[in-house]
Amino acid sequence: MREDSVVFIGLDTSKLKISIAVADGARNGEVRFFGDISSEPASVASMVNKLSKRGTKLHFC
Repeated sequence: MREDSVVFIGLDTSKLKISIAVADGARNGEVRFFGDISSEPASVASMVNKLSKRGTKLHFC
């Protein structure tokens, strides 16, 4: 893993679901819609595990 590899994760939460957007940490990096997940803790943990497999630092906002 490179030290400068960072991914920003944006979360839009509601009672039933969480919408997720992912932005590359580089200036002018790509921003893309990751999808919607259930607001259940297991769904959030699964999403974090999936994104962390890329070997980058995750920053949530």
